[in-house]
Amino acid sequence: MFNSTLFDEKIFYQAFLRDLEGCKSEVIIESPYITSKRTELLIPIFRGLLLKGVKIFVMTRDPKEHNESMEYQSEDAISYFERMGVQVLICIGNYHRKLAILDRIIIYEGSLNILSQANSREIMRRIENEKIALEIFNFLKLYKFI
Repeated sequence: MFNSTLFDEKIFYQAFLRDLEGCKSEVIIESPYITSKRTELLIPIFRGLLLKGVKIFVMTRDPKEHNESMEYQSEDAISYFERMGVQVLICIGNYHRKLAILDRIIIYEGSLNILSQANSREIMRRIENEKIALEIFNFLKLYKFI
């Protein structure tokens, strides 16, 4: 059995940030888009996690696959994340997955771009289960990169 909770775009970040701040070893975020607004929200939390020794991995779409405005925001955020110590993995070829795996125990998956969501209506499911987290990790072959 496992816990599963649904969130919309209005309440997602409150739960996600609480879980994120509680991470002890590893954060994996897959988000095809990155905006300045969301970067500003997450930087203080990422900084605190890195100081605690938590490894942070961001997988995102190649900025060159975005329109001009999104390309610049994405490039700036990626550069900033890398300077902080976040490992950013650039994916090419219409990359579009949206999920997070926290300490390989908590999974968020759905339609919400974690690093860019602004005005769209979205849904995310939170699952707390180590077996399912490992299943997703292995299914996506993240062990090749992380």
